[in-house]
Amino acid sequence: MRFFSIFTIAPGDCDNLRRFRWTGLKLAGVGLLIGAIGCAVASAPIKDVPQVVAIPHAGELSIATKPGDTIGDVQPVYVSIANGTDTPRSVVPSQVFALDNSGNRIAPLPPGEAVRQAGNSGELKAALLSGATSGALGGAFGTGLGAIVGSLVHGYNGAAGAGIGAAIGGGEAGLEGVTAGISKSHQQADQQLSSLALQPGEVRRNFTVSGYVFFPKGDYQQLQLVLVDGESGDTQVVSQPWRR
Repeated sequence: MRFFSIFTIAPGDCDNLRRFRWTGLKLAGVGLLIGAIGCAVASAPIKDVPQVVAIPHAGELSIATKPGDTIGDVQPVYVSIANGTDTPRSVVPSQVFALDNSGNRIAPLPPGEAVRQAGNSGELKAALLSGATSGALGGAFGTGLGAIVGSLVHGYNGAAGAGIGAAIGGGEAGLEGVTAGISKSHQQADQQLSSLALQPGEVRRNFTVSGYVFFPKGDYQQLQLVLVDGESGDTQVVSQPWRR
């Protein structure tokens, strides 16, 4: 039994093969670039969360505030309240206000709205960063398939086929990764901002509560808190200068 090759190489085909090999390498590079348009996990919107909280002092109500870096159109403010008195105080996050240059009270954003506005600022970047993992995997898979196809189709070698496969695989997977990255970015923003938000509740003697309140981006001079006396039900207004 004799076997015959279905492919033949003419004398001039060597130059063509070299060109295809070089083209394949360039296409492989393009595929990796497309795949690397995004990798990693979307970073959380608030990167530096304060660890220091207000300390209760006997007979005093201590409040510490620190505005953070803006996230898109959202201004987060860290608030820590320590109660050193015998009277409990109730904290209502919706009753924490920012005061502008004219003395106007600016109401805080509900956490859900803060997530929407903060998430939009970094979604594209986070999406692009999140896409590279799937892009790289897709590119590698496409490289393998392309190499097989290139070795079987007349006029292409494995290197050329690998490059084409990498470009197609990396591009498709990269686009899928971008879409997943946008969803991941919003989900991560939702989880972090919601978990760090100042929660309503009662601050008893020697207790400390802390969390973030979110405002629209703006130029503010003061932070004003309206607390409720847990015994009389009266309100207490406490103002803090706006200090970064």
